[in-house]
Order: sequence, then C-alpha cells, then structure tokens
Amino acid sequence: MTVRLLDAGDAAFTIEFGDAIDPLLLAQVNALDAAIAQRRAAGELAGVIETVPTFRSLTVLYDPLLTGRASLQAALAPLLAAGAAKAPGGGRRWRLPVCYGGDHGADLDACAAALGMDRETLIGLHEASEYRVYMMGFMPGFPFMGDLPEALRLPRRSEPRLRVPAGSVAMATALTAIYPWESPGGWHLLGRCPLRLFDARRSPPALLAPGDRVRFVAVSATEYDCLDAAQRAGDDLPAEWLPEATP
Repeated sequence: MTVRLLDAGDAAFTIEFGDAIDPLLLAQVNALDAAIAQRRAAGELAGVIETVPTFRSLTVLYDPLLTGRASLQAALAPLLAAGAAKAPGGGRRWRLPVCYGGDHGADLDACAAALGMDRETLIGLHEASEYRVYMMGFMPGFPFMGDLPEALRLPRRSEPRLRVPAGSVAMATALTAIYPWESPGGWHLLGRCPLRLFDARRSPPALLAPGDRVRFVAVSATEYDCLDAAQRAGDDLPAEWLPEATP
C-alpha cells in the first residue's frame, strides 16, 4: 500500500490512501481510525485530539505542545502496516424506511423521466441495492453512501434548493444520502426517511457510521407518519428498524 502524508496546518496532517471512492480504501481508513481510537483509549498517542475520516483519507489533529508530526507518524507506521490488507466489511447492516415520491420526494418523477424509466422502476432499483456509508460530513449525521446503480446516476441539480426538508433521501452522481436537517442542497429528492439521523441524546448521536451498510425499504405515507410521530415523541427505534452486525 502506498500512502501520502500531507500537511494540514501546524497542528494536523492527512494520511491519504488513494484518489478514488473505493471500498478497499474505506476499509483502510476505518482500520486506521479504529486502531488510533484503541491506542488513545489505552492512554497512548498523547496529544492526539481528533481524527477525521473521509472517503479515502484520515486527518489527525494534535496538540503541538504535547506532540509533533514526526513522532506521531512514527507511532502510526505499524498501525498503517497492520491495516494495509484490510478487506471491506464490519459495520452494521440497516434497513431504513422511505416514503417515496409525492410531497416526500419532489424530484422522483422528474428523475424517472430523465432516466427513461417509470417511477416504480426507479424506486425498485433504489431499494434493491445495498449502500455502503463511506463518510459522514456536510452536516452532523449526513451519510455519503455509495454505490448507486449506473442506471440511476444523474448529475446534481443545476439549481440547488435553498431548503431541503429534514429526512430527505436524495441521490446525485454515484451517491445517495439522507439529509438529517433542513438545509440547502443540490441533490435530487426521491423520498423521505422518518428516522432521526442525528440526536444529541443518543450515544453516539449519529445514527449511521462509516462502514455501515444500508438498504432502503418503501413505506406508505401512513406508515411514514406513524414512525415520524413516534420519533418526534422521543421513542426508541422500533425493533424492525434496528441494525444487525455485518460479517
């Protein structure tokens, strides 16, 4: 494995594993992130403040009064070597409910027309795939998930919306995602998920994590409303939507 070490200011550096969105790169990023967390929990790697994983890299933030880049890179070298052969896997497997189309998915019909298919075919293709959570970003709890089937790939909207409703399930290029909060956004809206992607009362607060796998399950508007009301009331996730560990 060839990695690049990149400067990120005077108190951080980035370990870059490659230049593509690839499950193997994700596995290597997650393996190093987990190994660093284990070392920190054991009282080692003094001075490390935080790690930030992405599709293909891991940024390490540290206190320059307690440690330095050279000493940290030397300490991380064996961890990098140990994670070099990691295969994709781990995480949890989720089934997430989605109410597709109508008021919940404003772009569903337009996307189907642009792709030369009917809405039922689009929904079926979106449901049929298992998506890997590559990284969290943009806002708290926002999962970037791939890989979208080739038949569903569209560029981002030419005119982003100023307000995308919280819970919106969207797609753009080779990715699909769920907006945890109302926000601006330029992805195509297919439906809406009633589960809370981020809740500060939970530990951890983000529902999904890098390495998790997700399948979407179509639900009716009535089912959506019931789940949404329960989540707003602070109820726990129903058992049927709880995740299971992946091999």
